[in-house]
Amino acid sequence: MLLRERYAKEIAPKLKQELGISNVMELPRVEKIVINMGVAEKDNPKVLEGAVANLAKITGQKPIVTKAKKSISDFKLTAGDPIGCKVTLRGERAYEFLNKLFNVVLPGIRDFRGVSSSSFDGRGNYTIGMTEQLTFPEIEYNEIVKTQGMDITIVTTARDDREGYVFLKALGLAFND
Repeated sequence: MLLRERYAKEIAPKLKQELGISNVMELPRVEKIVINMGVAEKDNPKVLEGAVANLAKITGQKPIVTKAKKSISDFKLTAGDPIGCKVTLRGERAYEFLNKLFNVVLPGIRDFRGVSSSSFDGRGNYTIGMTEQLTFPEIEYNEIVKTQGMDITIVTTARDDREGYVFLKALGLAFND
């Protein structure tokens, strides 16, 4: 069963009871997921191309290349230079990605004991930082130009961190508390 269907049939009634919410429309939902990969080597265009290709394989959606907004001389950065790529997933793709992340990718990390519950932003949104893209099953080692990390931000409609915590735990995210 898909995660979105499971949410509607099993998880939503439990959340309703646990959070003390009477209206179904007030329940927390996944609004979007933003996956961001920064590229440290701006001089080597192959690294950026590799990051874009890897992110496209992971998400099934073409990423956009992000560019620097300001020039920073200490980092030898000029405004308009490509510095990374990002993808925004919504709807069914977001729930599919969460299902894969919670059930395949995170448990596949060596010595994984859960994620920290302190990565909430105060409004119920959660960010996971990953050190390499090899943990995703779609990526093969010989295709990688350079191992890179990524930030995965799960934006929810939760009102506060407690609601977001209860919601993500009900979806299947393993916390280490």
